[in-house]
Amino acid sequence: MPITALPKSRTEPDGSAVIRVLSYNIRSLRDDEEALARVIRACRPDLVFVQEAPRFFRWRKHAARLAAETDLVMLSGGATAAGPLLLCSLRATVERTEDVLLPLTPGLHRRGFATAVVRFGGARVGVVSCHLSLQTDERHAQAGMLLDRVEAMGVPHAIVAGDINERPSGRSFRRLAAELQDCWAVSPWGAEHTSTALDPHQRIDAVFATKGVEVLGCGVPRGLTGVSEGDLRAATDHLPVLAALRLPAT
Repeated sequence: MPITALPKSRTEPDGSAVIRVLSYNIRSLRDDEEALARVIRACRPDLVFVQEAPRFFRWRKHAARLAAETDLVMLSGGATAAGPLLLCSLRATVERTEDVLLPLTPGLHRRGFATAVVRFGGARVGVVSCHLSLQTDERHAQAGMLLDRVEAMGVPHAIVAGDINERPSGRSFRRLAAELQDCWAVSPWGAEHTSTALDPHQRIDAVFATKGVEVLGCGVPRGLTGVSEGDLRAATDHLPVLAALRLPAT
């Protein structure tokens, strides 16, 4: 299915909103930043759920530069969430943000969530960017914490996206998919596999949504205007996941 078939962002007369959301592991901007910016711009997202955002020296400057290069603004996260970051377009009205650090397991990388509550038209939605552990048991526990965080946000609808570090058959992925819609499984579009960019053979990055959010299409974008296959390979070591979702008015 061509990329032009994915619905464009819009607000409906009844206050509901069609939005584009992008999930992308950017490997701390260690690759071709110009290619990365081209990919993000071409996806025309309203929200970008970033994983592995810059976390160290002058990290805010690097994140702000990426936002500026992609015609977006920083919403929440970054080093204060141990890597997950949220970017948004000016179409979003921000209600609140919160960066969450998860319990640290000695010897393992610190993890966290970048969260926010935003409005598009008459639709109110909670959003969470995540990057779960490489360690099986910790990853499963973090999946439970992620579901708890969504419930605690007190919103009618929510979107969760990130690097799950596990295929859909894994127990952590299945734990999330039991409570949330796995958007690729609901309405597959584009390509499926996200890892690696040079040899896509597995889906470990995903967009999830609560019940009531209509999934119009979700997958790895192909045929983006102004973006080559070389750009997708050069931008980072993951491929992006793009979804179009319809949020009910609340």
